[in-house]
Amino acid sequence: MFDPLRHFFSIMAGLCALTISSPAANAQPSGLEISGETRVRYESLSGQFRANGTGSDQALFFRTLLHARLDTGPFILGGELQDSRSYLTDSGTPLSSSFVNPLDILQLYVESDAPALFGQAWQGQLRAGRQTVSIGSKRQIERVSYANVIKSYTGLHYQSESARGDAFHAIAVVPIARRPSDRASIDDNLMSGDEEQWNRLIWGLHYSNANAFDAVLDRVTAEVFVYGLTENDSDDFQTPDRHYVTPGFRLYRAPQTGQFDFDIEGAWRTGRRRASSNPADTDNLDVSATMLLSYFGYTFDAPWQPRLAIEYYWASGDEDPNDDNFDQYERLFGSRRTDLNNTSIHGPLTPANLSAPGMRLEVVPGPRSDARLAWSAASLASNTDSWVIARLRDPSGQSGDFIGHTLDGRMRYQLIPDQLELELGASVFLPGEFADNAPGSPAPDRTLFGYGQLTLTF
Repeated sequence: MFDPLRHFFSIMAGLCALTISSPAANAQPSGLEISGETRVRYESLSGQFRANGTGSDQALFFRTLLHARLDTGPFILGGELQDSRSYLTDSGTPLSSSFVNPLDILQLYVESDAPALFGQAWQGQLRAGRQTVSIGSKRQIERVSYANVIKSYTGLHYQSESARGDAFHAIAVVPIARRPSDRASIDDNLMSGDEEQWNRLIWGLHYSNANAFDAVLDRVTAEVFVYGLTENDSDDFQTPDRHYVTPGFRLYRAPQTGQFDFDIEGAWRTGRRRASSNPADTDNLDVSATMLLSYFGYTFDAPWQPRLAIEYYWASGDEDPNDDNFDQYERLFGSRRTDLNNTSIHGPLTPANLSAPGMRLEVVPGPRSDARLAWSAASLASNTDSWVIARLRDPSGQSGDFIGHTLDGRMRYQLIPDQLELELGASVFLPGEFADNAPGSPAPDRTLFGYGQLTLTF
């Protein structure tokens, strides 16, 4: 029988030996870089809030990454392996291919210099092949860090940067379908090769202007972007046939001691889609959906550099389930944990049908540690649409709209700087009227979530 703890400690021992072994490092060919990480995280949840859920839950997750880059001069060859597994789960654990992806190719690409589009002060680079993608705030597309399985894509990513920090990105990629996807195989951590979803195309243009308003306020970055998704059914993957275009903007001023900061990002999505992924569903719905996120914070010049911020996250919901429009702003390929809550088997909030004001406190006790505490009061933007993560909906709107209060905390400590990190986190969810009254709700008195994570980087 496979012992997960023995598996973890064997990997840790091997990677520690690799990290501190200078002869091995010296034996690497010139131009070859090898890096990676191995991570273990234990999670526990009490008080299930998902539809028809009961009782408590737990999970033990492992993720190992190995990334190699070979610089040949004219171009760089890169490849990354990912191995993600789960243990201690049961039939009620909300597992999917986001948690389990036994040994597979996360990245396999070639990278080279490319012409700069905006003059000699810029440098361009083109990456082609299977790759991970993170741009800007990562709310539109990101390489996830907390999730046990990282998303990747196949296609082209052009990026260009100026000497002063401006940036331009252009992408045309297809997402990778992570395997296995059926529950029995996921429970058994079975290996099955990931595959490109050639019937789905993601494209985007993203421009970032550093110090855009120097004459008025320093250190403000302005971004404009447009992303698109075009998909159609294939023999092995049914879709809602979404055809989206999402333009948007961002204004960002990074936190700095003794100064105010802010982060404002908005987007509008238009296009069409079907109401479901059922191939028999052939009626198109008109799409018009919006999201808006705003942070306003201040970092005090005091011990631990406390930063206090107020925030608000809006993502529209579908107003009428029976009309020919779809108004819900779906989270497609971007992040949610940084802005909203601890995720994985918890994560009650996502930027879809959401209205969530809140506050957060961030501190840096020392060079090896940091911590944050965030609170939000979450409601449905439309009380006739779904609480997406919980899979609960009352089309009549009679269950109310208040989801509940969330409180999330996290602390990190570098046990060995830049090599070994300990992370601890905890969350409390106090359900509101919708979480109590929606049809199919388990209506817990509260949900408690906690995790402990150890990451070795080399």
